Amino acid sequence: MNALPANPPDESYAALLDRLGSRSIVFVGLMGAGKTAIGRKVAAMLGLPFIDSDQEIESVSRMSVPELFERYGEPEFRALEQRVILRVLEHGPQVLSTGGGAFMSPQTREAIAGHGVSVWLKAEIDLLMDRVSKKQNRPLLKSADPRAVIERLMAERYPVYAAADVTVPTRDDRKEVIAAEVVGALCGYFGVGAAIGEVRS
Repeated sequence: MNALPANPPDESYAALLDRLGSRSIVFVGLMGAGKTAIGRKVAAMLGLPFIDSDQEIESVSRMSVPELFERYGEPEFRALEQRVILRVLEHGPQVLSTGGGAFMSPQTREAIAGHGVSVWLKAEIDLLMDRVSKKQNRPLLKSADPRAVIERLMAERYPVYAAADVTVPTRDDRKEVIAAEVVGALCGYFGVGAAIGEVRS
């Protein structure tokens, strides 16, 4: 007969939410890492609202991210992204997934540190390439050699992403599995007895 875990998931989740308070759980990482998909699962597990910063930007600007890049360029897009993220962070607790370049802004990192807990979904290049090659809406990958672009972004961004509060390696596994690992890592970060086993949606 299996013994019950010392901390049933509901108890651990309640303790985690208590420690989180009004802060947001903020996902950072490269395009294709699964920030939105895993973020949604974590939000569902913890009963929190989920917000995708790119969707918020598109809603505010009434333009798609690729259109914004094309019309205004990356610097203007990053400035808008920063304003949107800072505004969203004022209304926690919630789960927020951010664009791949958002965490590169010192002001955005500072805001996330002040109002949230950052989670880096760390992915290997083959996984990222497999995922991003299926979508045509990646402005930074409009290149003859997308793999070289991803490699350059990894070299530039991974040292900065490493400053996140929590790092969770992601891989080609079920979203529920990765989401449960994120919640377990957050429990560890807050010193809460981690929930044992995954939660099925």
